[in-house]
Amino acid sequence: MAGLVLASNGDLYGTTTDGGADYGTVFEVTPSGTFTTVYNVCPQGGCQDAGAPYGGLVQDTNGEFYGTTPYGGFRKICKGGCGTVFSLSVGLGPFVETQTTSGKVGSAVKILGTGLTGASSVTFNGTAAVFTVSPSGAAISTTVPAGATSGPVQVVTPNGTLSSNVPFRVL
Repeated sequence: MAGLVLASNGDLYGTTTDGGADYGTVFEVTPSGTFTTVYNVCPQGGCQDAGAPYGGLVQDTNGEFYGTTPYGGFRKICKGGCGTVFSLSVGLGPFVETQTTSGKVGSAVKILGTGLTGASSVTFNGTAAVFTVSPSGAAISTTVPAGATSGPVQVVTPNGTLSSNVPFRVL
């Protein structure tokens, strides 16, 4: 088992290299302790993800998890495959991630996300901030606004409102 990742829904997700139907699992643990297997790696054998998850998971701002396997894939030059990079969706929606989780009023904050082009509002626990969206639409530059208090950072985009995966703490 590799390290756990705290997901945007507040649950912990992790991997095992053995168990499940064959080559390991991806699992979820709720704050109350409920354990659920969310994916069995290659339960039928001979499939492209035929390697146990290795090194844990990361969650992207699109809501999906990503991980690696040391084996699997379909490269003939590697005995048993060269490994894979995989993605797994468990139905979690997109979110934004602040590149610092705390700061004083006036301090710079970078906000990462997916599809931020056209953002019309950035707020720190309801207090509006002045911001600039990067040309790629994957980041926002802003500062902690006067009057902000600790709580979620929210970005309103043409596709909806995205909330930060962790509360921002105003110092």
